[in-house]
Amino acid sequence: MGLHGWCSERVMVRWALVLLVAVACHAATLDSELGVGKSINIFMRYGYLSICMRVVPRNDTDGWVFREPTVNVFKDVDQLVLAPKPRTAKTLFDGDFHMEFCDNLKQLLQAYFRDFSFERLERPWRAFTAGWPTDIMARNLGINSSFITGDHCYVLVRVSRFRETAKLKEIPSDISVEDVVYEAIDETNVGDTVSIADFIRKYGSHYIASYVTGNSLYQVFVFSRTVYSVIKERLKSKGVGDITAKELEGYFSPWQAKHIGQIKVASGNKTVESWAMKKLRVHYYIFSYPSLLKLHGEPALLRNLDTLLGNEALLQLELKTLSPAFKDVKKKKWFEEVIDNYLKLWESNM
Repeated sequence: MGLHGWCSERVMVRWALVLLVAVACHAATLDSELGVGKSINIFMRYGYLSICMRVVPRNDTDGWVFREPTVNVFKDVDQLVLAPKPRTAKTLFDGDFHMEFCDNLKQLLQAYFRDFSFERLERPWRAFTAGWPTDIMARNLGINSSFITGDHCYVLVRVSRFRETAKLKEIPSDISVEDVVYEAIDETNVGDTVSIADFIRKYGSHYIASYVTGNSLYQVFVFSRTVYSVIKERLKSKGVGDITAKELEGYFSPWQAKHIGQIKVASGNKTVESWAMKKLRVHYYIFSYPSLLKLHGEPALLRNLDTLLGNEALLQLELKTLSPAFKDVKKKKWFEEVIDNYLKLWESNM
């Protein structure tokens, strides 16, 4: 088990989901503008992207996944779409089950949005969470608001079911752009920030390079720093494979955790929430508590969950800047410079 990514102290534990299940029934067609190669303007709703991308539960009942306005910038982009991996009559549970240790709230938010990558943006998670007040953040994470502030450590447990995957090859430098986009780029001028800002407003800042949709269950456990350190070191030194289900259950019980968050569904699906509330509970004599870790080593529960988690939420997203649309080297460099400055400004001011 290694240490990954943005925090050298972070510990993440992943389990391979080796349950054999029948291939899921046909996913519903998404009524949205989500599509690789399409461009969006991330500045339009920076800090509030969860308004237009379903990444956390929402109160509305409409079945949308992505409703941010998009623009077709590149021509013949369909030829660059990578073919999805073929599936056999039976396949592995196509998803991911992991826990992530987070030393503070910042790391918890980073962990939740780790599969969202926006080129030239150092903290893409801020594009979703910068506008969240304390009560909304607590609700989205499924924990009491008193645990948003103060000295707390967290463990994020999540199981995701992938349903639809789309990815572009690297866009070549000689790719053609739509005529109106070509004309708009022609009207930009090196050294003129306003001309670039106007282009971004009309045609976007980034294009969608890849995405994964599906659904997920997640739960946050809150610990004191002392208990957290003990559990973290135990899993670092031994690995989850050498820990019995009973010992693992004990670490994430009310006797160890300061607070056990709700099991949340990324899409807010009430049917899945109800199933989790009933099936994913640990019982101790006269009381019980919810635990997503009950899925670990329970093929029957995973089999049920496979049919419940549909194509209802955005799980991964990779955005890249519209630099390939600019053919003039000097204009491309100026576009990138303006994008960099804008991103730094938004990150520091939100």
